[in-house]
Amino acid sequence: QVQLVESGGGSVQTGGSLRLSCAAYGFITSNSFVGWFRQAPGKEREGVAGIYIGGVNPYYTDSVKGRFTISQDNAKTTLYLQMNSLKPEDTAMYYCAARYGGGQWWLPEGYKYWGQGTQVTVSS
Repeated sequence: QVQLVESGGGSVQTGGSLRLSCAAYGFITSNSFVGWFRQAPGKEREGVAGIYIGGVNPYYTDSVKGRFTISQDNAKTTLYLQMNSLKPEDTAMYYCAARYGGGQWWLPEGYKYWGQGTQVTVSS
């Protein structure tokens, strides 16, 4: 059974940093893709970053490039999102998600597995 469990959210001031973690259980296959999404109140869920399991090339949405870094541990069981220079507009519920295969990684519809989410709040 696949399970994704996020942690690491919290409240910070503008310019601060947070690191989110996503522990993946039962989901280690070749050609699998994992991503971080976020959803603010009243807005659609958007893809923030993604990477193939075991891959080296990350993908980012434009608004977080240069500030966020997605990575995974050597065992490929934990996904991270290091978030620096946080802005109030980064405030949202953050989710990790997993899918088999690639495609349009930024679209939530292609993901089969989702974590429960972790809240990130950035105050000005």
